Amino acid sequence: MTLHTDWTLSETADRRDNYYAASQRKFIPFKDPMVFKKGSMQYLWDVEGRKYTDLLGMNVCISVGHSHPKVVAAAMEQAQELTHCTTMFYHPVPAHFAEELAATMPNPNGDIEWVVHFTNSGSEAIDLAMTMARSYTGNLDLLALRSAYHGPTAAAQSITGISGWRHPGMPGNVAFVAEPNQYRGIFGPGTAPYLDEVERTIQTATTGRIAGMFIESVQGYGGIIEMPKGYMSGAAERVHAAGGLLIADEVQAGFGRTGDHMWGFERDGVIPDIVVMAKGIGNGFPLGAVVARKHIAAPMAEKFMFHTYGANPTSCAAGRAVLQVIKEDKVQENARAVGAALLKRLHALKDKYSAIGDVRGRGLMLAIEMVKDRTTKEPDPQTTAAVFEACRESGLILSKSGAFQSCLRMVPPMCLSLEDVDQVHDGLDRAFASL
Repeated sequence: MTLHTDWTLSETADRRDNYYAASQRKFIPFKDPMVFKKGSMQYLWDVEGRKYTDLLGMNVCISVGHSHPKVVAAAMEQAQELTHCTTMFYHPVPAHFAEELAATMPNPNGDIEWVVHFTNSGSEAIDLAMTMARSYTGNLDLLALRSAYHGPTAAAQSITGISGWRHPGMPGNVAFVAEPNQYRGIFGPGTAPYLDEVERTIQTATTGRIAGMFIESVQGYGGIIEMPKGYMSGAAERVHAAGGLLIADEVQAGFGRTGDHMWGFERDGVIPDIVVMAKGIGNGFPLGAVVARKHIAAPMAEKFMFHTYGANPTSCAAGRAVLQVIKEDKVQENARAVGAALLKRLHALKDKYSAIGDVRGRGLMLAIEMVKDRTTKEPDPQTTAAVFEACRESGLILSKSGAFQSCLRMVPPMCLSLEDVDQVHDGLDRAFASL
């Protein structure tokens, strides 16, 4: 059987329009559809042969580069030997990968035992972390941030704070707290008022005893909102005092993307009880994981729990290769250097265009936020959409994000080079000038 993969753009779009569910078709960001055929490191080519710089990393899934030869080779070698092995049996690849992942966790005194549970995706990892926290603490209530996004499954949506990503009928026992947004947060800049809000919410919107709090060290879909220094550690103190656990969602900020550390939460010197990871873990291969302190994960063994493809040896082989590439290619260091250079150029654009209200981020996790007025900070999704479309003409692929869809999010593969920075700046400059 021959699988036809060479349809034209219009033929592919027709089939997607006819056979994809409306919910998936609605997510297409551009006015006109795009069909990609090839990817190599930080670049993509469409079916018409046009080259693009991928500043989206295919929604942060591509961490070390499109079709990275070492990752592809590892997955191919494993798939040719044994494509899948259920967790009912042992296989060395996921076993070794679990050990290697656990070794990336902070363990300053050597007394923390970390264990790993592989899942099919980040959303399933979030669901598992919720169940794990509730099983261990015996409490039901969870805290999440108002501008958080944690996934599309029913449980993950229940701790997602943005209305546009929440469907009816989500599970309960979740209370939301104001995010410590240093640009437009309801308490202004600072950390203390937002930590006070965590305490108030526990006292007034829960039973007073909670299972835990989910925090992204840098909110991705929320518009690249970085947790200010002292927030995660301060939240951990308050959550622990209420019987709960700190659960770090590193699905987007992990694997060296922020440049300074392997995990975003490390910047605050805090060690979570549970860490959720996915996306960049497999560089495009479907995979997620929950890494937890051993005693916290232990109660889960009292009932049946596994994820069909979670410990898939092919995906885990890709994941092992990703860890090797991060070290060998020094992508974390590259994210720090290239990200700093790009951030500097973004600030220059802010000085030039009044539509830009804020520029922020760290490493290769950056954002531009558009406003109608810098004083009122009224979000400007229309300008954001226009710049987004215009960037396509300059061969730049990025995404709109934030609660108001007024932010341009840049989360490219971490192999983006200093040479690419000029092209990205010039393309954005042309896009803004074209308005």
